[in-house]
Amino acid sequence: MTVWLDFEKPILELEQKIQELRESAAERGLGGEGELAELERKAEGLRKDVYANLTRYQRVQIARHPARPYTLDYVQRCFTDFRELHGDRHFADDQAIVGGLAYFEGRPVMLIGHQKGRDTRENLLRRFGMPNPEGYRKALRLMQLADRFRVPIVTLVDTMGAYPGLGAEERGQAEAIAVNLREMATFGVPIVTVVIGEGGSGGALAIAVADRVRMFENSGDAVISPEGCAAIRWRAGKQGARAAEALRLSAPDQLALGIVDAVLPEPPGGAHRDWDAAAAALSAALRENLDALGGVSPAELIRQRGERFRRFGVYRDTGA
Repeated sequence: MTVWLDFEKPILELEQKIQELRESAAERGLGGEGELAELERKAEGLRKDVYANLTRYQRVQIARHPARPYTLDYVQRCFTDFRELHGDRHFADDQAIVGGLAYFEGRPVMLIGHQKGRDTRENLLRRFGMPNPEGYRKALRLMQLADRFRVPIVTLVDTMGAYPGLGAEERGQAEAIAVNLREMATFGVPIVTVVIGEGGSGGALAIAVADRVRMFENSGDAVISPEGCAAIRWRAGKQGARAAEALRLSAPDQLALGIVDAVLPEPPGGAHRDWDAAAAALSAALRENLDALGGVSPAELIRQRGERFRRFGVYRDTGA
């Protein structure tokens, strides 16, 4: 899927020129290697300049890129023998969250992640990766299964937030998220979370109460989407870029705040330009963290996880 964002247009124009010159030289049997090499150097420099100076809102746009790899794309590249498990055993199977048992480099894991769609039909089916309460209850059921059989949990986060529909509220959206937060804090198995795209509010946190949290460099993590924040704060959703700056939602921001533990590099231009390179970065992060947590006792995992979340935020005691 070829989709170019507005700030990428100069790169697109140059790459198209390079392609046209290459095709023309091939058709006519001409050389043109020197001119092609010069244009390639120029394109590489332009890519570095553009992607090294992205605004926070531009990073949000990359995180939402329709060609960005989703959970099931990483399943194909990083895991083997994935067996998807369905349903919350209460109401339905929510396809905005996928999960099941898999092997990561020979070790069993319980893999859970948000899943968006590639076309209109699939996006309607998966609600653009925004889960209903039954999605969170399914995730909880799978995590409880992993805890029972001492299997590490891996979660991949990519959602604008929990689905805000009337039916979701009627079926207890807030309660489902709250129960996940409570229960994840008590599991005695390693939990590793990676934000692969958007990390929106409680809809993301409901599967992200983890021992280690990693985040791709062009991902975003905030209590609300920039557009939603702008609509509330300035009554203008088009002020999303302004809100993104105020929210400090970029990966470097989240690392500085201690919300995530490390930032994973993306290939030049973003994960959507090279799925295999992004998958290699994800595998390296999972390998490192699962190895580090593998020998930690259940009681110590729970203690360290609690301490990690208690460190969030800053307060000042005025003595009043």
